[in-house]
Amino acid sequence: MEWKKYYLDAILVPLGFVITICYYVWLWRKVRTQPLRTTFGINSHIRRFWVPFILKDLEKKNVVAAQSLRNQLIGCTVMATTSILLAAGLAAVISTTYNAKKPLNDAVYGAEYNEFVVSLKYVTVLTIFIFSFVCYSLSIRLLNQVGILICAPRDDVVVASTVTPNYLTDLLEKGSTLNIVGNRLFFSALPLLLWIFGPILVFLCDVAVLPVLYHFDVVGESYDGKGKMEMITEMKHELV
Repeated sequence: MEWKKYYLDAILVPLGFVITICYYVWLWRKVRTQPLRTTFGINSHIRRFWVPFILKDLEKKNVVAAQSLRNQLIGCTVMATTSILLAAGLAAVISTTYNAKKPLNDAVYGAEYNEFVVSLKYVTVLTIFIFSFVCYSLSIRLLNQVGILICAPRDDVVVASTVTPNYLTDLLEKGSTLNIVGNRLFFSALPLLLWIFGPILVFLCDVAVLPVLYHFDVVGESYDGKGKMEMITEMKHELV
């Protein structure tokens, strides 16, 4: 049986994808079982205290609330713009001919010049960037909603009964979660851009990115998770 270059695409690219998915499954279980050992769990705990903290003395902290939400909105807007621009650029490349990619066959081993394979590469990356843009857009919508509702007058009976701290906290949590999902989709699309130059670079990039993600996602074992939980519980009682 003759070895074909596209066998590398069929083996290495799905293998790198499976490794990344396994990492996120492990991280999800880590967040569920040991939230204070991960940055996602710690940030989620802090966000749930932020809204009651702001509402406790809104007249003095309204500027802080507006600036905090504005900073997060700016980040989402920049990333959403970047995602849609990259998606538009890839769409323009897909609509052109593929003659320019033919020299890649000789540049990198495993780079396959085939109209179907090349279009599959670009469409895959394009799809991820579009989903990333959708997540950022939904996050902007929810964060804008939080910014308006958090400053709503509390003397109105309807507002006081519907716009509760728990409701605002859930909106903020959903918006922040969508922002995180958009970021991870965006980061996962960047290694796939190397697929244009061959599947070997994609696999190597996926493997190299995992230690970096682990460094930012998991808190060091030297941190006392139990002490953090007690401190956060005390803060919650004070806010209540």
